[in-house]
Amino acid sequence: MIPLRSNVSAGFTLIEVMVVIAIAAVLLSIAVPSFFATTQRFRTLGEINSFAHDLQFARTEAIKQGVPVSMCASSDGVRCLKINTWHKGWIVFTDAAAALKVDALLRVQPGWTNTDTLLADNAVFAFTFSRDGYTIGLPGTGTVTATLQTTPLNSAATQCLALIKTGRQQVLPAGPGCG
Repeated sequence: MIPLRSNVSAGFTLIEVMVVIAIAAVLLSIAVPSFFATTQRFRTLGEINSFAHDLQFARTEAIKQGVPVSMCASSDGVRCLKINTWHKGWIVFTDAAAALKVDALLRVQPGWTNTDTLLADNAVFAFTFSRDGYTIGLPGTGTVTATLQTTPLNSAATQCLALIKTGRQQVLPAGPGCG
């Protein structure tokens, strides 16, 4: 006896595939912007922490070596730009005369390859720490805030760093007092 064949197919119909694709498209349209915003927040947090770490390094070296140490914006890794463009890179160096003259280069941070910007208020393009760890020559009240923002602006990813005369610094997330 010959077995009877069934007309039932074991695959997917075109309608089933189209429904799955439509559901996937809806889920992706919700998830991708959220993922993009999350990656921006993590990237800016890493960038501001790198800036904070190098400021702390400059302060520590000033205390350890007993000479002023400066950190300034620099695009070539050799000299100060003398403009407020920290996102183009910076250098940390001993500065015995506290005149932004490089005596010995201690650290070089290259510029960022993205479009994020890091600008300090009062157009501050350099920070100098005395041998006791205090900042030298901060304008105004002696507090400078550097604000890191994305382009195009994502205010949730904005990060700030506040530095006061005593050399104390604080990283602030987006919100009141930042951005």
